[in-house]
Amino acid sequence: MAIKKFAVAAYDDEEVLFPAVKKVRNSGYKIHDIYTPFAVHGLDEAMGLKGTDLHIAGFIYGLCGTSTAVGFISWIFTSDWPIIYGGKPHFALPAWIPITFELTVLFAAVGMTMTFCYLNQIMPGVKKHVFHKRQSDDLFVMAIELNDHTSEHDVLAYLKATGAKEVKIEVAEAGWWYGRWDKKEAYELQAAK
Repeated sequence: MAIKKFAVAAYDDEEVLFPAVKKVRNSGYKIHDIYTPFAVHGLDEAMGLKGTDLHIAGFIYGLCGTSTAVGFISWIFTSDWPIIYGGKPHFALPAWIPITFELTVLFAAVGMTMTFCYLNQIMPGVKKHVFHKRQSDDLFVMAIELNDHTSEHDVLAYLKATGAKEVKIEVAEAGWWYGRWDKKEAYELQAAK
């Protein structure tokens, strides 16, 4: 993972956060992420995030469940164990609807849950950098990714002018990692060199 510098701003009210997000985006700064103590409706649009394609993944997972059910049941009743009972044909599709429906729902639910967890990096064992201790308590924290051409002093002054209560520069890994928290100490030592 790449170690990067971030400007971190903490806001105490969502009504101050929304105009700040719009100002920061219009100024051309790259918002890494915004951490809030509760879901803030409309924040994704203010950040310029595109809509999710999770429903397409759900359809594909459901289609896999349907194919698995129909394929497996038809293989069992026509090839593996072909028994004629009650005068029913080998390929009795209407009798398979309940099992097919259940497998469709199971594949879609499990697949969408796993995809959601992977995309949002909330799987078991995943560690992410915490930019502020109170980011999930009572503060709204915005992390802006800095590059070599960005003046740290100007960014901090700009964030303070947008209504931030606290501003600071942090060095952190941009993504997530598996493992223990002592990796955090390793990149802090590397950044100090």
